[in-house]
Parts: sequence; structure tokens; C-alpha cells
Amino acid sequence: MAEAKNITFHSIMQDLQDRKFVPLYYLMGEESYYIDKISNYIAEHVLQPEERDFNQTVLFGSDVTAAQIADAARRYPMMSEYQVIIVKEVQNIKNMEALERYFKSPMSSTILVMCHKNGKIDGRKKELVKSITSAGVLFESKKLYERELPGFIEKYLKAREVSIDAKSVQMIADNIGPDLSRLTGELDKVILSLPEESRKVTPQIVEDQIGVSKDFNGFELKDAIVNRNVYKANQIIKYFDENPKAGSIYSFLPMLFNYFQSLMIAYYAPNNKSQEGVAEWLELGSPYAARSFMTGMRNFSGMKVMQIISKIREIDAKSKGLDNPNTPPGELMKELIFYILH
Repeated sequence: MAEAKNITFHSIMQDLQDRKFVPLYYLMGEESYYIDKISNYIAEHVLQPEERDFNQTVLFGSDVTAAQIADAARRYPMMSEYQVIIVKEVQNIKNMEALERYFKSPMSSTILVMCHKNGKIDGRKKELVKSITSAGVLFESKKLYERELPGFIEKYLKAREVSIDAKSVQMIADNIGPDLSRLTGELDKVILSLPEESRKVTPQIVEDQIGVSKDFNGFELKDAIVNRNVYKANQIIKYFDENPKAGSIYSFLPMLFNYFQSLMIAYYAPNNKSQEGVAEWLELGSPYAARSFMTGMRNFSGMKVMQIISKIREIDAKSKGLDNPNTPPGELMKELIFYILH
């Protein structure tokens, strides 16, 4: 069994597709998308439909005890090679002792899937971690960083034989954010809208299907700022100030903070004069994705970037009412853009 740190979503899914099962899958973490994908695949593919009535069980941590789960896991399957037990809301199980004993000697004919969302095992419970990794798979499903979203979007669409341009990618990433369940739902909606003869996502399609303006959106705002296009940046800010439902400071601040934080990191790349070197340093999907950071390093000094990050934090605090009795969000955004570009 590989060490837990080497186990990835893709390696787990590959083994499942090859029908290489283990007795225990402990799926934990802040990103529910991967936990759901793995547990749903097991539920739908391990057993034949006619085997599931007697050999597949879904339990909820708030309704059962650890002892009840362990007892169920020790049963033998009926006229099947395996029984599958999926336990949801594992975080609600009060006392894990009975399961900890089961993890040390699990049934080879039981596939036990523990879904622990929005948290993970206490790092101090080393014996528990050791038991799980010895018996099967311990997987932590982590939230993606903002900078990883474009790569995720491109790969998701490519796997479905759909292409997309860089602007459309960023429009979707900026508007939807890192909630992968919501993001993939929106991507599926876009895919369904595409005609058979043209399997390509464009800014117009994103505008039509997701409701993001192709001319006034986070991507265009960031592009105007990176290129120090004062007129365009102010034009976009004015649009959002007049159309608050289309976008707001609360969505733009995280986007700008993530960009300038990554730009600061880019300065420390061993080869920051090369697009490839910056892309590798920032763990971007392709050298093309590093273009905005190359432009940013030309247009902003390292000192200015540090000052911008500090200013974004100040504006963020003010937007939440700290040391700001009455300045509206639109004015705060104008203040920030002026500071960045001057």
C-alpha cells in the first residue's frame, strides 16, 4: 500500500476503474467534490444492480454508532464477492473506538467507504492514521487554489472533447470560484448548450449560459489592471458600481489578492525571466497561463506589489465595516484601483 501522501484522486479513480479495490476508503477534507466522485463511483460500479439490494448499505454518522458500523462491516456478502458500506457524515460519529479496532483487521470482502467532509482526522491520532493506511486508502480532498482553477476547467472540458479559449476560462473561474461542485455543474450546463458541429466554449457562450458579461467581468478588470489600462479599469468599475448584481467588491477583492499574491511569489522564481520558469514555479497548467504574471512583473515593482497586497487587506477590512462608518463598496473599489494604478 502506498503512503497516504502519494495517493491522489486520479490514482484512486484509476484503481477503481481497474477494479483494484481495498477494504477501506477514508475520504476526508474541505473539498466535497472529490469525496462525492469517489464514493458515488464505488456505489455505482463495484456491485451489479441485482447485487445491491442485499450487499450495499448507506449509513449516516448521526444515526449510527461506530460499533454498529463495525458489526455491519464484519458481515459476509450474500451471493456476491463484496458488500459495500458507505458511511456519510463520519464527522458526526461520537466515539470511533470500535471502528479503530475494525480498521486494524478489516474484512477483505467488505468495501467500507468513510466520508468525512469539511474536516479531517486529528493529526495527533497517529495510530488511527496508521491503521487506515495499512488497511486501505486515506485521502484528503483539498480545496483548489484560485490559480489552479483555469487548469481544472481546461482539463475537465478536454476530457469531454470540448475546447475553450483563455478569456472564457478566466471568466468562468473568476465568476464561479473554487466550489468544484458548483463549477462542474455550470460547465456541464455550458457543454449541453454547445452544438454538435462546434464544441468550443467562447466568451459569448459564457455570457449566455452563465450570465457573465464578456466585456465587463473580473477577467477584463484584472487584464486592465495588469496592463495598467487606467481608462478601461475605471470603465469596468463604473459599470459594476451601477450594476451591483453583475459583480461587486466582495468578488473582486479575492481575485485581485490572489493575483498579486501569486505575482509576489513569481518574483522569487529561480527563472523569473522565462514564461516556462514562472509557470513551473507557480504550478500553473501551462506556460501560457504565466503570461499575465510576466506582464505584471514588467509593470509593477516588487515593492509596489507588497504595498498593493497591504492596500487590498485594508480595503477588505473597510468593506466589512472596520474603521469605515459609511464609505460605500463602489467608492472603496475606486480607491483601490486608483492606488494600484498610480
